[in-house]
Amino acid sequence: MRPLDRKLIRDFRRLSGQALAIALVMAAGVATLILAVGAYRSLEETRSAYYERYRFADIFASATRAPTHLKQRILQIPGVAAVETRIAEFALLDVAGMVQPATGMAISLPDHRDVTLNRLFVRRGRLPQAGRVDEVAVDESFANAHDMDIAATFSAILNGRKRALRVVGIALSPEFIYALGPGDVIPDPKRFGVMWMSQKSLEAIFDLDGAFNSVSVKLLRNTDEAETIKRLDDLLERYGGSGAYGRKDQQSHAFIDAELKQLQGMARVIPPIFLAVSAFLINMTLMRLIALEREQIGLLKALGYWRRTIVAHYLKLVVVIAGGGILIGFAAGTLLGQGLTRLYGDFFHFPFLIFQRNPDIYVIAAAISLAAAVAGALRALYSVLTQPPAVAMSPPAPIRYRHLGLEHTALFRHVTQLTMMALRHMIRFPVRTGLTILGVAMSVSLLIVALFSLDSIEYMIDATFFRADRQDATITFVDERPLSVMQAVERLPGVLRAEPFRSVPVRLRHGHLHRKIAISGKPPETDLSRVLDLNLQPVILPEAGLVLSEHVANELNVRPGQRLEVEVLEGRRAKLSLPVSQIIQTYLGMAVYMDNAALSEILDESVQVSGAHIAYDGAATEELFEAVKNLPAVSAIALQKTSLARFRETLAQTIYIMTTVYIALSGVIAFGVVYNSARIQLSERSREFASLRVLGFTRNEVSRVMFTELATLVLLAIPLGYLIGYGFASVVVKSFESDLYRMPFVIAPSTYAVASIVVLIAAGFSALMVHRRINRLDLVSALKTRE
Repeated sequence: MRPLDRKLIRDFRRLSGQALAIALVMAAGVATLILAVGAYRSLEETRSAYYERYRFADIFASATRAPTHLKQRILQIPGVAAVETRIAEFALLDVAGMVQPATGMAISLPDHRDVTLNRLFVRRGRLPQAGRVDEVAVDESFANAHDMDIAATFSAILNGRKRALRVVGIALSPEFIYALGPGDVIPDPKRFGVMWMSQKSLEAIFDLDGAFNSVSVKLLRNTDEAETIKRLDDLLERYGGSGAYGRKDQQSHAFIDAELKQLQGMARVIPPIFLAVSAFLINMTLMRLIALEREQIGLLKALGYWRRTIVAHYLKLVVVIAGGGILIGFAAGTLLGQGLTRLYGDFFHFPFLIFQRNPDIYVIAAAISLAAAVAGALRALYSVLTQPPAVAMSPPAPIRYRHLGLEHTALFRHVTQLTMMALRHMIRFPVRTGLTILGVAMSVSLLIVALFSLDSIEYMIDATFFRADRQDATITFVDERPLSVMQAVERLPGVLRAEPFRSVPVRLRHGHLHRKIAISGKPPETDLSRVLDLNLQPVILPEAGLVLSEHVANELNVRPGQRLEVEVLEGRRAKLSLPVSQIIQTYLGMAVYMDNAALSEILDESVQVSGAHIAYDGAATEELFEAVKNLPAVSAIALQKTSLARFRETLAQTIYIMTTVYIALSGVIAFGVVYNSARIQLSERSREFASLRVLGFTRNEVSRVMFTELATLVLLAIPLGYLIGYGFASVVVKSFESDLYRMPFVIAPSTYAVASIVVLIAAGFSALMVHRRINRLDLVSALKTRE
């Protein structure tokens, strides 16, 4: 083994603590990139493969009653590759052992051929036989939520009649990866399920013999989707078509897209922040670490070693440290990425998972980290190698300390000499002090980025579930009913208050921009389901005009006072021009509101309602649910408290776990930064501290100089970290925005407090470790000086 290699081993042993801290900082940056990007790519690849293998449709549409022969005309539309017609209807379910009524969607399956589009993956059992009215296949999540297996039974109200059904198969569909019930904001497999039945059975039950009310279309590549949707709407218009839409508006696909966009946002924003911060810290730390080796470098030059040999020797040390961090990051990122992918796979109920380990992301993470480490080392080596050996071998010239004038100010008049020593040292090296403060501030900012999403989610929950939608339940009718139906709703057992609502599908246009959405008609003043303005204050709906959520207004580039073209997609299909009266705030979905009486007037019909928001007495819950289960006019019921509980449960399964991982990695970086800073300062000032000990200062007094400097640096860094974290968090919020939900930008004081406490704990732990080293300081070795 060559002498320099033996020196490398000795140096690595001597610096093992600092090397591990640097490696952990680097590993945290590498792991975040591999974790987020790997999980995103795996889920995206899994979804794409699932869609392709089971022929997920590109366009979806519904109608009231369309003849079966219309399928051939749809196939003749240019660019259409395949068409699947079927019957799809909501049904109220009564499941044994469940007090609450559940909601189901009954979908027909062809009796004598395979499904063309949206094919089923049969996990267990078989599909229903032709003409068997009592046989169903149910989706896996619903079956698992109720511990159902083959031959399990439950009841469903289908077209006003309660029927007993028997499970013959458990299946998965690419159309219902994210199965969301009416009125729900998050999937609840216990209260909503999809069931597939024989075509002949559903035709007989819903009196749709020779007809369909739902159609899916597959397009050839490079087909104009908008033009196909227009032609499909023209064909279905006379049969009660409510407007075709593409994949991006299909409920399941849209929600998965939003989740993947959120994961992609994390992958694009948070890991680069982590990696950039860790790279900066490694650069700064290694630059100072190698600067301490100036005497050894000068000696090597004097002994005849070439510059490139010396550079190669120190680069080996850097590569060993960086390589360890990169390998740890590879392992941690891969394991965490696989775990996160499995978590999302179970949540979405994919029939299979494809893990993506593309080498490019590993190469990128390693290259950035290694480049930062090498750059930090080369900067320090350059400054030392340019000096003559005699200069490099001699100790640096003593620092010239002088009065700064601070001693005579009121602020520093009573400061001890030891404290003044610490302050003078920081002031004499402003660049070094500034870089250390910036490094600690970066670790504070990472903690804020990791924590703030919890504040935003809690704010969104408060605004949605406690300020806006305060009802106990939402009842949806099979079809529109006259306003007088509210009297029957108010007479249901335990109902205290009830408010009607109307839902009308429309297509809004503003210039070249358009959006398919539903207008929600409400009474002008509501108390249960309220409309909130941008300041989250209740809004009284105007007598005329539309009230748009902020996201819809931005999508259509419209402001109050401007007009929108409104194409109604039901009934007489009126085309209107309506003014925008106000912009309001919603964090979930896209909302358009209007006074229900004004909505009925422009539709030229009496006031109709699609459902009711109710508040009920908890003591009468069982009686109410039992009554609802036997109401043929009700197709679904959404329970607010259940939705909230499920919302929190879902967050605990996804966002909270991801946030916890980021918090842990942020804590590692915070400790690595503070510990390395303290250790390097100890190495730089060991002679000074040894001199103080010889002059009679106690170990605790000497340590106090270090503690004062470290505490000052950390306390100055924390406010700067707040500002940097605020900026990083705003970037993350923008990357999470989607049609389905928006994250409010909220950072609670507790988040700043927690980030500060974590960094202070890391600083305190580092200070204790350095204190132990000061106590073991070898005075003779520290005071030796080469002449």
